[in-house]
Amino acid sequence: MKNTTLCYIEKDGKYLMLHRIKKENDLNEGKWIGVGGKFEPGETAEECLLREVYEETGVILTSYRYRGIIKFLSDKWEDEVIYLYTADAYEGEISMECNEGVLAWIDKDKILDLHLWEGDSIFLKELLADRDVSITLHYDEEDKLKEVINDNCH
Repeated sequence: MKNTTLCYIEKDGKYLMLHRIKKENDLNEGKWIGVGGKFEPGETAEECLLREVYEETGVILTSYRYRGIIKFLSDKWEDEVIYLYTADAYEGEISMECNEGVLAWIDKDKILDLHLWEGDSIFLKELLADRDVSITLHYDEEDKLKEVINDNCH
């Protein structure tokens, strides 16, 4: 099981979203997600968050908050534990060029209209309502959500 981070950077009623359209053999291909990625050996969740956000956006987060855990289980892909964050301040200018896709600021009330993982809409509703998240999402071999275990979602 791999460990990853996922961050939704907030500004002016919008989240910075990454449309994953550039990477080969990408389990997120065509989907809209936040920024983040895999832990490197010896990294903490916070170190991974800061590094991945910098690598994908060019900015250094100065205000961020841990929001919970998402367990992503799949009959097709490697299982992962995702450490979820939101951020509302950073230093630098966001580079809208990313080697994994296209970055865009999306109005929060339009986020759920994007092509998301089915389970992402569940935890994004919690983030949009300013609630923390603890959830397990189990997908089948066709990437269809087959089980949701909400540890604290409403």
